[in-house]
Amino acid sequence: MRITELFDQGQFVVTAEVGPPKGIHAEHVVEEAKKYLSGITAVNVTDNQSSVMRLGSLATCKVLKDAGLLPIYQLTCRDRNRIALQSDLLSAAMLGIDNILCLTGDHTRMGDHPGAKPVFDLDSVSLLHTVCQLEKGVDLGGNPLVGEPPRFAKGAVVSPCSDSVDAQLAKMERKVMAGAQYFQTQAVFESEKFISFMERAKQFGVPVQLGVIIPKSAGMAKFMNKNVAGVHVPQEMIDELAADKERAKEGITGVEIAARIIRECRPYCQGVHIMALGWEAKVPQLLEQAGL
Repeated sequence: MRITELFDQGQFVVTAEVGPPKGIHAEHVVEEAKKYLSGITAVNVTDNQSSVMRLGSLATCKVLKDAGLLPIYQLTCRDRNRIALQSDLLSAAMLGIDNILCLTGDHTRMGDHPGAKPVFDLDSVSLLHTVCQLEKGVDLGGNPLVGEPPRFAKGAVVSPCSDSVDAQLAKMERKVMAGAQYFQTQAVFESEKFISFMERAKQFGVPVQLGVIIPKSAGMAKFMNKNVAGVHVPQEMIDELAADKERAKEGITGVEIAARIIRECRPYCQGVHIMALGWEAKVPQLLEQAGL
């Protein structure tokens, strides 16, 4: 099932993401997803997130699909040229994986192989264009595909709380023109900024999922403020996390913060995307507190 069908039906789409293991055994990822994420619509699978080498996103999507879950295949441009990207897209379609999220990808210097050469033959906008070409039955070289072309629900990302909102809206427009059918946002901690952004972004007529992270500690919040572009945790939230370290450590405070953000922003978006970052066990509690 393509999640765009659910958006078209007016459903509020809730997704979460998982990271493949740094090894060949994905049973733990599958079991946690089945246990804690069965109440959501679909599961994103990250693609060597933060440039850290892991088991491939496509292989992990396949095992999740075989376990009865609906995967979203995240695909970055950092590690593949246009030939490999198109080949992986065809492979995904052959395996029945038809939900994708197109990303440019973090630079290799951020990860565990800082000496690796990045590719970036395409970026997220040109990757979306590439997907549309394949859906027309033609590759980027102008060569026809054999048989029925693939069909995907094509997703992209946007950072609504970035310092440069105009730049983000311009990027969003380019992605829509290139074929993006839905958006998942960078993590939001400032509801007012998100609501203001959505008032302007609704002109594009494309569904947007609010991106949410369950903050684990004041230290994590400070780290994101310093190192994660497009994310700002307000000082009052940092103080809230620091006020009772035991409650924060157990995830109680973080779930309360994330649920509050969802409740405040829900009227202005068409879904929620949860980035649990290892706290998948907290997702059911978050959904309950958020009224989902």
